This record gives sequence, structure tokens and C-alpha cells, in this order.
Amino acid sequence: MRTDLAASYGEERLPRYTSYPTAPHFSPAIGADAYAGWLSELSSSASASLYLHVPFCREMCWYCGCHTQIVRRDELIAAYLRTLRNEIDRVADAIGRRIKVEHIHFGGGTPTIMAPDAFAELMAAMRHAFFVLPSAEIAVEIDPRTLSAEMVEAMRLSGVNRASLGVQSFDPVVQRAINRVQSFEQTASVVDMLRRAGINGINFDLIYGLPHQTVASCLDTVRRSLELKPDRFSVFGYAHVPSFKKHQRMINDNHLPDGLARHDQACAIANALKEAGYVQIGLDHFARPDDAMAVAFKEGTLRRNFQGYTTDQGEVLLGFGASAIGHLPQGYVQNEVQIGAYAQSIANGQLATAKGYGLTDDDRLRADIIERIMCEFSADLGDICARHGAEAGAMLRSASRLKPLISDGVVRLDGDRLAVASDSRFLVRSVAAAFDAHLDPGKQLHSRAV
Repeated sequence: MRTDLAASYGEERLPRYTSYPTAPHFSPAIGADAYAGWLSELSSSASASLYLHVPFCREMCWYCGCHTQIVRRDELIAAYLRTLRNEIDRVADAIGRRIKVEHIHFGGGTPTIMAPDAFAELMAAMRHAFFVLPSAEIAVEIDPRTLSAEMVEAMRLSGVNRASLGVQSFDPVVQRAINRVQSFEQTASVVDMLRRAGINGINFDLIYGLPHQTVASCLDTVRRSLELKPDRFSVFGYAHVPSFKKHQRMINDNHLPDGLARHDQACAIANALKEAGYVQIGLDHFARPDDAMAVAFKEGTLRRNFQGYTTDQGEVLLGFGASAIGHLPQGYVQNEVQIGAYAQSIANGQLATAKGYGLTDDDRLRADIIERIMCEFSADLGDICARHGAEAGAMLRSASRLKPLISDGVVRLDGDRLAVASDSRFLVRSVAAAFDAHLDPGKQLHSRAV
């Protein structure tokens, strides 16, 4: 990988393109009535994925970029879950039938902060409101520091088959600097509990670019993680945006690695995982060769949504909970971010939609191009444009940001087929951004490109 390109492009602030257009372009013009209408228009053959946001933790990790708050009283969690179940019923009523569900993802916050019986009740509510297929993937994000054996049993009985464990770093110096002290032994114990319960799909989340982090500490974290044999890794660059996330001000800017150091850390992690036999998938995922995600990457069916890379082929993502985002063929919707406003909307008998975005034909075209670039490091512009009734030459002429990327060897064009050079794949977000008609480079809304 080329350090000269990391220096040239690495400081750009760019989206991760888990949607197009991205969330900053959502508008209050799309509200609860629009969402209800979109739900009622879903085709009878449509299937859905469900995302449930549980925005609570016991303590704040200072690197966190999620919508979450610290709670000590379980009554607040129980009240939120009642609201969540009401929202599930309201969305199901708007659809008008038990739509098929192929994926369920619990995100947070810390979803396993809820009581085990509450988790079972929530799963039962979803199975009542929707037709959850026997083959559905049911995934839960987990903080290994707080997971109990009782919750693991509730997850097993509820059909959970994938768990995503936050690891970030096993370096105790880094852990103290981000207020997340988590031993290797804690993590290993949780992995063992999950596997004994038959929850065999194990993902690890790692982060580079954290305070005091070095290439050596990153490699040590990878080495120890590999001892536990997870199926997948997600490897993210820390996004330091203290103007948006005030708790990140607890992290000393002077202790953060610069762009080139972040690049070195990302390369070291990627190389170590590939040497261990994992397949690199897109921007930030790695999977065992026989894992469903690696197979989808090989077959060209990999997708990208708000959870990152996914094997989910559906066009409908229903988001539940405060700040949750949904995606329908007509566009995007996002719930009220603040828990109080979200709960009040549901209590008033409404959907909790606060803003959204109605897709245009041009948005759908560009979304397809960007998704293929993000998923495959390439895009057949002729084929994609033809499917949308557009002309590849016109699309290329509109992508002015592409010219320097071609000049610098980041991108190759063979007719209408675009490919990211193998030594420049870490700049895939820069390539995708060339087709983003909404991007405003002057606004610091996103994380660094490297």
C-alpha cells in the first residue's frame, strides 16, 4: 500500500457509504405520514430485515460514536422496551400483513443490557408481528464485560445465531485511554459461553487510530484475537469528532496517531489477518473463506447497509428505536434521536419518524455504483447505467473527482469498467465519493478517509 497516497488523500473527511445519500442529507420533509404510506405500499413479495437500537450502556466508552446514554436504573430500560414493542406493532399494522423477515440485528449501546426475560419477550413480539423465517440470521452486539450466562441462555432459546463482540484493543494502555478496560480472559470466557450455547457465528470488532495505539499493539491484539478463532472481523478507523460527541473530549488529541500512522496500523492489521487465512472484504471486513460473507464477496452478491457489509439481499430494512434508520424502495427514514421525543411520538399513537429522504432516479443509479465500488472495488458502469436507463459516459463526465484518482493510479478505467488498484484499496471511500452528487467537502461531517 502506498504511503504517498495516504498522505495525499488520507485527511479527507468522507462518508463510509452505508447509505446513499448519507444521513446528513435526511430532511424533516419526510415524516411519520410519509413512512406510513411507504410501508403500506410494500409489495406482497417483499421481505425485510429488522434493526433494533437499544441506546443504553452502563458506562461510556470515550471513543464511542453511537447514539447511547448511561443508565443505572433498569426501570428506564424496561420503559424503553415497552415503547419498542409498541413501535413494532405500529409498523406491522401499517404494513398490513406479517412480512417475511430474513435478518434481525440488535445494535446499541449495549443490547444485552436488558433483562434476559425482556429479551425473550421482545423476540416473541417480533415473531408475532412478523414472519421470522426459520433460516433468519439473528445477530446481537455484545459488550463482553457485562454479558451474563442467563442472557446467553435467553439468546439461545430465542434463536440468536450470531454475536458481534466489541474488542477494540487488548492493549491496557489504550484501554485506559478510552475508558474501556476489558481483559482477554473476559472476552475468551464469553466466546466459550456463546459457542457452548450453539451461537457459533462470532464477529470481533477492532479499532485502529486510538490514543497511544501503535502498530505493535495492533498486531498483539490481532494475535490474541486469532487465538479465539472468530468467523469475522470488522476493523474500523477511530473517528474523532469531539464537536459532535462531547465525551470524546476526554481523549487527548495529542495522543492520537496521525494519518500516516493510522495507515500503517490499518495495513498491519489487514496483512496479519490475511496471513492468518481470512479474506479481506471491502473496506473493513475480514472473514474465513467458508463464511457466508466471504462467499457473497466471491460471488459478487455482497451488499452494504447501516450495519456495514452484509449478505442481506432485501430492499427493506425496518429500523426500531430511538435514532434507528430504515431503508425502503422509496427512500430512507430515521426515528427521533432523543429517547424522550421518540417515546412521546409512540405514546401519541404515531410512528416516530423525524426525518428521511425520498430517492430520485439519479440517487438510485449513484447508490448502485457506490455500493459496487464499496463491495467489490470495481463497477461496470456500462451495465449499471444501462439498467437505470442512463449513459455511462455522462456519468463519468460528471465525476470530476475521479480525474486525479486516475492520474495517481488509484483507479483504472477499461472502457466503462472502473477498478480500484489493488495497492490503493484503502482509498475506496475516495473513489466512491467521486460519484456522490451530494458531497460537500467543506463540511467536516465524516471520519478521515484513512
